[in-house]
Amino acid sequence: SSPHLVQVRERIRINGQPISKEQFSKYFWLVYNRLEETKDPARASMPAYFRFLTIMAFHVFLQEKVDLAVVEVGIGGAYDCTNIIRAPVVCGVSSLGIDHTSILGDTMEKIAWQKGGIFKPGVPAFTVAQPERPLEVLRDRARERKCPLYLCPELDAFEGDHRALELGLAGTHQRSNAALALQLAQTWLQRRRGRGARPPGLGELKEVLPGATMAGRPVPLAPAFHPTDAMIQGLRDTEWLGRTQVLPRGAVTWYLDGAHTTSSIQACVRWFRQAALQQDKPHDGSEVRVLLFNATGDRDTAALLKLLLPCHFDYAVFCPNFTEVSVANNADQQNFNVTLENALTRCLENQRTWTRLLEEKGGQDPWLPTPLRARGLLQPTPTRGTLLLVPPAPRPLNSPALVFPCLVQALRWVAQGRDPRLAAPAPMGAHPHPAASSGAVVLRDAATIRVLVTGSLHLVGGVLRLLDPALSQ
Repeated sequence: SSPHLVQVRERIRINGQPISKEQFSKYFWLVYNRLEETKDPARASMPAYFRFLTIMAFHVFLQEKVDLAVVEVGIGGAYDCTNIIRAPVVCGVSSLGIDHTSILGDTMEKIAWQKGGIFKPGVPAFTVAQPERPLEVLRDRARERKCPLYLCPELDAFEGDHRALELGLAGTHQRSNAALALQLAQTWLQRRRGRGARPPGLGELKEVLPGATMAGRPVPLAPAFHPTDAMIQGLRDTEWLGRTQVLPRGAVTWYLDGAHTTSSIQACVRWFRQAALQQDKPHDGSEVRVLLFNATGDRDTAALLKLLLPCHFDYAVFCPNFTEVSVANNADQQNFNVTLENALTRCLENQRTWTRLLEEKGGQDPWLPTPLRARGLLQPTPTRGTLLLVPPAPRPLNSPALVFPCLVQALRWVAQGRDPRLAAPAPMGAHPHPAASSGAVVLRDAATIRVLVTGSLHLVGGVLRLLDPALSQ
């Protein structure tokens, strides 16, 4: 799976656990040296990062003799380097969203075409409810490839009349993921058992004719079945760090979700409003809501931020995914394709966008100068503390939107020493941002601080590394 949150070893798991440091080192050098020995002298370069890790994962699974490998594509499907498996047991396509548009295309139909590239002749495939046109594209791709494609029933269909399925992952969007997981697991069990006895209640796919339509659907509906006790327990016990994760720390509660597309941000907002904003307000003081946000790649940041407005945040904090300004001691989370200056420039643009959205929404009078480059802001000066970036401005800023150069400083400002894992923030220099000074007082006095961290899985990973140092071990 990808990306990893804290350590690269998370991408290659056996029995749910990342492979050990010893295993990772052993197999890394085995694969690296073999590729080095056999590479074409005319094209003397190693596979890129993701391709190398994909090759290494396959090697690990073969050498460790796993019974079943679950392989998530990196980007898209059709041209993804994971798509070299000629005859998988089963394929699945989860809910489609707009992402990686420069590679996959800028419409759901184009993205559906890419996703359908994982379909294989004679190999059953499943998908969940999709918009009409993208679903038709998936159907057409399946027909091209002679792949029997089925639509998963809603999770309610698996629950029967008397027992509701409990999910370990929060959020209504996880119900379609759970239904897809049940169908994939069922297909594997049927293949494994062959013609032998199968668990009671497991439906047979041959009950549905491939290509037939049911109730006007372009894709046939797979039969529901009664989940086994092991399936029920699996859904209930599922944990996935960085997805709808809540970390309560006394007065500060962190809500972590790596959503980074419009559809996943919408799901994140629904979850956050249910998990945090419907809680009873504290009787002994105020509640402060903080957004910690960053986005990477070619994503439409303005569209994502606009979706977050209904959460009514008191402060919005923007910072790069770098844990510290110097990331030399954390190579697993270093992105060599993005400079600190570029990342900070994007954060300043996000700050400006958020301020504009607030102005359009509520008639406030926030103000930011013309678009900035971060280069001039990175030089320490006697009048600007190292805590946060203050764009030069002829008059004070009123917007409750702050930019910090790294996660350590951002988290310390948000928590104000009230999270035992985080030190108190450093002094803010001679001319601090007015919102930072007043906000620090508000945060220190608040009875409850609720912080939503979203926009990037890499951002969530950096936050987790700071809030739970054991994950780095």
